[in-house]
Amino acid sequence: MFTTAVTPRFGDVDGLQHINNTKLPEWFEQARGPIFRMFNPSLDLDNWNLIMARITVDFLDQMFLSYDVEIRTHVVKIGNSSFVLGHEAWQQGRLCVTGEAVIVHYDFERRQSVRIPDPVRAALTEHLAQQETVT
Repeated sequence: MFTTAVTPRFGDVDGLQHINNTKLPEWFEQARGPIFRMFNPSLDLDNWNLIMARITVDFLDQMFLSYDVEIRTHVVKIGNSSFVLGHEAWQQGRLCVTGEAVIVHYDFERRQSVRIPDPVRAALTEHLAQQETVT
C-alpha cells in the first residue's frame, strides 16, 4: 500500500464548506504516482504507456478544509494488460471516500492494450491487498 498526504486548499472547499467532490478524483490520481513510475520511471509523456479505463468514487463521510487527508492506494486485481487500484481517503481517523481505478497498459502507436511486463507485474503484486471494510 502507498500513502499520500494531501493538505486541502481553500479553493478545494465548496459552498457547503466541505471538500468539493470533484477534488477526490484529482487526489486519487496524485496518489497513483508510485504506480505510474513502475511503468514509466521518468514519467516521460513521450513514452507514456498507461490509459485510464474507469474510475469510481464513493463518498462515505464529509471532509473539511482544516485537516490533512491521507490517501491510501493498493492494488486490488492484476489482469493480463490491466489492473485495478483501490483508493481510500481518510481524515481525522475516518474513512471518508473510497474509489477504484481500472488502468490499462497501453501502446499508443498501435492503439491497443499490451501485456503487463513480468517485472512490473511482480512490483504490482507486492502491493496487492484485499479491500478492507472499515466500520
